[in-house]
Amino acid sequence: MAKPNHSAATNKPKAGTRKPAQRRRKKRPVWVRILQWVGITIAVLGAAGFVAVAFLYASTPIPDPNSDFQTNTSFVYYNNGTTALGDYQIHNRQTIPFDEMNPYAVNAVIAQENRSFWTDPGFSVPSMIRAGFSAIRGNDVTGASTITQQYIKVMYLTQEKTLDRKLQEILLAAKMGQYLPKERIIEGYLNTVYFGRGAYGLEAASRAFVFNEKGGSIPQRDLTLAESVALTCLINNPSLLDPAKGEKHAADLLERYQYALNGLVEMNNAGQLVGGLTFTEADKALIYDQLPATILVPPKASSKLGGPKGFLLHMVEQELAAAGFTEEKIRGGGLRITTTFDKKAQDAAVKAVQKQTLDMAGGKAKQAKQLHGALASIDNETGEVLALYGGPDFVENSRNWATTTRPTGSTFKPYALTAALRNGITLQDRFNGNPFTPPGGKTPVRNAGGSRYGNITLEAATTRSVNTAYVDLVLHIPDGPAQVLRAANDAGVPTGPGWAENSNVALGNGEISPLFQAAGYSTFANNGISRTPHVVKQVQDASGNVIYSAETKGVRTIENDVATDVTYALSKVASDGTGRRATQLGYPVAGKTGTSYNSTLSATQAIWFVGYTKQITTAVMFVKGDSGIEDLGNQFGSSYPALTWLQYMETAMKDKEKIAFNPPTRRTSTMAPTPTPTPEPSETPTETGEPEPSETPEPSPVPTQTPDPTPEPSPTPTPTVSETPDAGG
Repeated sequence: MAKPNHSAATNKPKAGTRKPAQRRRKKRPVWVRILQWVGITIAVLGAAGFVAVAFLYASTPIPDPNSDFQTNTSFVYYNNGTTALGDYQIHNRQTIPFDEMNPYAVNAVIAQENRSFWTDPGFSVPSMIRAGFSAIRGNDVTGASTITQQYIKVMYLTQEKTLDRKLQEILLAAKMGQYLPKERIIEGYLNTVYFGRGAYGLEAASRAFVFNEKGGSIPQRDLTLAESVALTCLINNPSLLDPAKGEKHAADLLERYQYALNGLVEMNNAGQLVGGLTFTEADKALIYDQLPATILVPPKASSKLGGPKGFLLHMVEQELAAAGFTEEKIRGGGLRITTTFDKKAQDAAVKAVQKQTLDMAGGKAKQAKQLHGALASIDNETGEVLALYGGPDFVENSRNWATTTRPTGSTFKPYALTAALRNGITLQDRFNGNPFTPPGGKTPVRNAGGSRYGNITLEAATTRSVNTAYVDLVLHIPDGPAQVLRAANDAGVPTGPGWAENSNVALGNGEISPLFQAAGYSTFANNGISRTPHVVKQVQDASGNVIYSAETKGVRTIENDVATDVTYALSKVASDGTGRRATQLGYPVAGKTGTSYNSTLSATQAIWFVGYTKQITTAVMFVKGDSGIEDLGNQFGSSYPALTWLQYMETAMKDKEKIAFNPPTRRTSTMAPTPTPTPEPSETPTETGEPEPSETPEPSPVPTQTPDPTPEPSPTPTPTVSETPDAGG
């Protein structure tokens, strides 16, 4: 058998030939390879995103306004977090079909919120672009939304301003815009959107905001063009556009109202109005310059706000609004709100004020209704308002006397004392305790009962509440009046009516509310650390997450040594002066009486006692009449205000530690000696004021005769320099 020839299968080159060279693969630049991977990644992610969006689009149901829309009651608790104070369940909603909706209201909403509503796909492309840029910059995702998007947000989603929420909103809006008729969308929107005052939807809003001349509510089908436009304007910002909340709110609503009217004219000219409605420039001219009177009628307060606790719930709502919570969130967000109010202290405040008010009226309930007692009590360590009495019934009269400013009388003197100590004056420096006429003045300054004290130390002048010495003190301080007012601001008191820069500033023409007077004195109790008074401790959302906590740290605004000496001087008022009733508490106490006498009106307008222990500061004020400036008669801060303070503090301070105040600094004076004042023998003062410590009488009821009603002036008349109140305490 012949052997196979393997030579044909070999790869050996023939003689005389060359082996071909191997071809090298050329590398692509790095940037090309990066772009390729980026492209592949984008394609993969895009495909995955498309699949995800398609899945979400297919699996997300269109909301049913009658079954999916919900609001949750927000509950309010005392500071222990378990004892209920009240709630904000004032939800009102009445569903109506599109065919029964007032065409004026339908067109007005579209004119304001989304003029392309009838033709757009349900979402806004510019809104998407703005949302994207906002997210890239790390800001909240905001931007104009269509009515369909707004409806989705109301029905399905939270109020979060995130890109994820915005994209979900657009996805749902696109689906709704494809599958639902526009009439169904606007119907659902106008049946669920929040208008304010607890009203969800057009029908409920009409009955909550629009009233005829007899006070009856008007159903939405009967709204006029002007009423419909004004009502739908509230949707833009219910809490800031309610005209019953003040002139600023009404002015802002009018501006929005005029914007809506202009929009209706433009839509009419473009043939975009529905329901056979036409709107002309002549129509606009008739209603353009003012809101309809029927929407300016203030609402009746909810019965849930009845009694003294109504003032607390109202203050809580105001504070949350100032912290950024919307009215819709407060009333329907299912919040758990823990306040600063202490149940035992609050009950004691109500009992004390109401008892002393009745006693002051001689036990006569009719006369007691003319008197207004107010109390505000603050935890010095945190700034939390432990108790507050603003009136007997918020529903009957919503004026909160604890937050109403009134002349302070001699309770303003500690701020003058603060300014003096800051300028090197000490408690042992002497000032003119006799009646005298300030430079440039025409009328002498007098003391209570015409008393004369000669050269008197600042400490004694504070104890005895000597008017003339305090006017002389202000004259010895460089730019004295301005420094006194600045000291009050530093203590935490906001500038109020009557804060005039004159030498009589310490005598208390300036007005302060009991709440902020308590806050100011609390700064002295804290050795110069000021804390803003607040009534909300903590807020949890419906899931139990803490979404708000109050700031309690405090800031030093008054020097430690100055605050220490102010407290020492005020402790002498309590132990040896006009406020000595406070020492019956059995704790170290500092405080000041105040009696504001207006010589222009010949009336005692307000009587005060503001006092503190190391732990708690409490301010008490009494005024009279609807205006709060009617004559209280022969009453002083050392009487019913001090008694009210004592009765309340016996409960508020029960079982607390007795903590002494710091001793005085005993600083060395830098002031030149004051010459002995020259008496003015021709003076025959007849005005009354805070009596001397040895003459403090037991309080007597106010006269039972009710004076003719006095209309409330605005602002409260403030005496000129020559008419300074002569109250000494």
